[in-house]
Amino acid sequence: MGLKAALSKPFAAFVIKGINRWKKNAIKAQEDTLLKIVGAAKNTAFGKDHKFAGIKDYADFKKQVPIRDYEELRPYIDRVVAGEKDVMWKGKPQYFAKTSGTTSGIKYIPISKESMPEHIKAARNALLTYVHETGNVRFIDGKMIFLQGSPVMTKKNGINVGRLSGIVANLVPAYLQKNRLPSYQTNCIEDWEEKVDAIVGETIHQDMTLISGIPPWVQMYFDRLAARSGGKKIKDIFPNFELFVYGGVNFEPYRAKIEASIGRKIDAIETYPASEGFIAYQDKQDDKGLLLLADAGMFYEFIPADEFYNDHPSRLSLAGVEIGVNYVLILNTNAGLWGYVIGDTVKFVSKDPYKIVVTGRIKHFISAFGEHVIGEEVEHALLSVANEEGVGITEFTVAPQVNTPKGELPYHEWFVEFASFPEDMAAFSKKVDEALQKKNIYYFDLIEGKILQPLIIRSLQKDAFVRYMKVQGKLGGQNKVPRLANDRKIADDLSSFITRPEDEEQRRIN
Repeated sequence: MGLKAALSKPFAAFVIKGINRWKKNAIKAQEDTLLKIVGAAKNTAFGKDHKFAGIKDYADFKKQVPIRDYEELRPYIDRVVAGEKDVMWKGKPQYFAKTSGTTSGIKYIPISKESMPEHIKAARNALLTYVHETGNVRFIDGKMIFLQGSPVMTKKNGINVGRLSGIVANLVPAYLQKNRLPSYQTNCIEDWEEKVDAIVGETIHQDMTLISGIPPWVQMYFDRLAARSGGKKIKDIFPNFELFVYGGVNFEPYRAKIEASIGRKIDAIETYPASEGFIAYQDKQDDKGLLLLADAGMFYEFIPADEFYNDHPSRLSLAGVEIGVNYVLILNTNAGLWGYVIGDTVKFVSKDPYKIVVTGRIKHFISAFGEHVIGEEVEHALLSVANEEGVGITEFTVAPQVNTPKGELPYHEWFVEFASFPEDMAAFSKKVDEALQKKNIYYFDLIEGKILQPLIIRSLQKDAFVRYMKVQGKLGGQNKVPRLANDRKIADDLSSFITRPEDEEQRRIN
């Protein structure tokens, strides 16, 4: 056992003591965080405009600070991007995390000298929590790979700009640098396919023990490793591979294929990082709930998802949440985002401690007829049936089909790339539809009332989603395929990848 591995256990025990203090008093930690960040920003332009000096508690805060998305906060953010100081947070940001929005184009998310350490600490603590729980420190002595965006920075009015993962790549602690792959030069490659090939070349003969990244892009890495090694399983290429760390999307649609690629089950940690802040991570191997980080420089608010588009929706602090309710997550951060709609929806699965699961995106839903089907529901419907029947799913997305030919009833159209096919596609589709009806009563009513016909599954060609994302310029990095859309843009683009029935039959035979 190396020195780092030996020291990690006592260090993990020390860190866990601090985590347990705020975990047991999460509401108090949130109340303290709110007053701390409001006090720090009271002399900023935003703080003066919203009377921060007079805010004494959450009730005062709600009166002064409305809920806003990026576009609504843009007048302030544009001033920050232009180089003005003391606008939303004291001084100027340390970085801008550059992200892509569906309606806002490029977004510049401020990261301050106060918020950046919280990103690093949360990522570290996720690993230390695992060490403390399992006692496994073997992975610490091996090589670790983080499949991420380029660390190359640009400047905007004197402030460093990059993708969040690229910014973090520049801040990996010195004690991990010798363990870390790929090389800086390889990490700087912009073309994702070229980059993955280079990473394969650098890592295939290394002792990889930890691999981290968004599941679909990790799967691409595994596929290319297998191809380069003559079809070997990952466990045979990396016999000491111990831990998979992932985030950004629900792992379940990818689990079966990734585990098949590895050749055995391994431990995994789910994380919930965002450009706006590191929100939660999995702290127990046998519990899929993510521990909400109540003491990480962010004050959270929650709006019931079914009220979000109301004129006056309920607006709750952590003290007011209930288990099982789908909430839109609102952030207030020590980088100067206030009443900020991050766009994600979450559901609490525990209040002792406070744990969440991410259920989707508030703008990623289907409600062409009032059904308001969300990501969590379609994932459950498809995967529950696929797992029951031993069907492999590579990727999928769902859209409404309203303009049907020949006067047929409209329906939900599912675009699915199968890793292994159902024996009977019609029977499989029927089961998925029934599973969705059980999850969403509004969808059930529309099917029963003959407003919608049952869903239709379109089987897509191999690598259809990879090719689609490449055309969109979103291959790799932190980019994800939306599970749902309330329009036909993605669906229409994917239609050219639909397989013919005879192709499907031939692939089943082969």
